[in-house]
Amino acid sequence: MIMANTIFLQGSFMSNGFTPIKGAARSLHLQVAREIARRILSGSLAQGSIIPGELELCQQFGVSRTALREAIKLLNSKGLLESRPKIGTRVRDREYWNFLDPQLLDWMLGLENTEFAYREFLALRRAIEPEAAALAARNATAELRMRLSEVFQAMMASVSSDGDLSAWADLDMEFHRLVFLSTENRFYIPFANVLRVMFVSFIDRASQQSGPLIEEHKAIYDAIMAGNAEKARQANLLLLDKYNQGMQPS
Repeated sequence: MIMANTIFLQGSFMSNGFTPIKGAARSLHLQVAREIARRILSGSLAQGSIIPGELELCQQFGVSRTALREAIKLLNSKGLLESRPKIGTRVRDREYWNFLDPQLLDWMLGLENTEFAYREFLALRRAIEPEAAALAARNATAELRMRLSEVFQAMMASVSSDGDLSAWADLDMEFHRLVFLSTENRFYIPFANVLRVMFVSFIDRASQQSGPLIEEHKAIYDAIMAGNAEKARQANLLLLDKYNQGMQPS
């Protein structure tokens, strides 16, 4: 079975292989890793399949064995690949992919089949953000409340500046980052940092489809500033429901 997979992939790569990589020598392995990762994430390289051998990939990418091995090592660390002696390098099942890795999220953006990723990310936000807002209402320090107020005032200015929403995505991301930080819970902090790439992409996409939703953000802000945990939780749920509605097929 493994041999069959190997033969099939080698045959398919003869006509649809990778293109040569160009750039600084020290970044070659990152470029190679990105190209292989995007084939895996898009489904072009199927889960459980054996990728072409080292020599063939070096020829296709036009890189040294050292660069290729560094790329494979990186992809192994992210759960995308698994290398075994006498078998080769296999694409791991999706359950092992580290979707919270910022680099992996960055590589995934822009692929044609990422609609499911936005929906899954929205489901993750729904699971963690409302409680984060409630904790922020209870625990936010005076300093963080001041920072949140500054960001929200900038958001208000952004939506009232003759329709220019160029700054909205950055402000929206910073708003939610501060909410996570305001929980005073160390386990929420990684979500404020690790998911930054996905937040940027999601917020930009959601804003295009649903608009800036300033009133929904105001409800979260007002509840946090008033120290009302339940209102903050419900306001955050309403915001995410509006995003979900905006993502439904028209």
